[in-house]
Amino acid sequence: MEADFAVELGPEEETLEVPWAGPAGLRYYDLKKQPELLLQIEEARRVPELGEFLAAMNSAASCVETAKCDAWVSCEINPEEEIFGASCKFGSYVDLIFSDAAVRFLLPQHEKWAREVTRLLKAAPEMPSAAEFLIRRCYFHENDAVREGFYFTFYLFGYGDDEDEARQHWSIALKLVGNAIRQWAARTSKT
Repeated sequence: MEADFAVELGPEEETLEVPWAGPAGLRYYDLKKQPELLLQIEEARRVPELGEFLAAMNSAASCVETAKCDAWVSCEINPEEEIFGASCKFGSYVDLIFSDAAVRFLLPQHEKWAREVTRLLKAAPEMPSAAEFLIRRCYFHENDAVREGFYFTFYLFGYGDDEDEARQHWSIALKLVGNAIRQWAARTSKT
């Protein structure tokens, strides 16, 4: 499994607001506090593996929670993805924030988390998949104030000769990422 992280804090980089609201009634759901709202997320219904991942990341045992997600299939393979020798990819992104509100504003903690999770993923068995964690700027709305902090956009791609094979590789890789995040949380809770 390929795994990497980067910090994207420039003025032109993507940002997130929590909570957020979008077109057509799309909005942020606090699944940590209200896990039953998972049923409101169309992507979780359409892609059950993603729904399972969202449930795990928003569980009481998780150090992170989710803010936004999507999943898709594509036959557009970028030059850097040609190493997988595939004609199709299944991809997703999940925006993650730390559950500990104080840590949401600490860039070194975000970098440490991303470094450790990617290290764990690089030790996973080799398979046609790639994970990337991007540390970005997040604006947290708290009462009448807005505080600038950070979040992760986690991209995951599984590759294969067709949609089914690509999705299968993505699904296995998603479980590996969930395990790596839980391992990190277990280690840090002991220190």
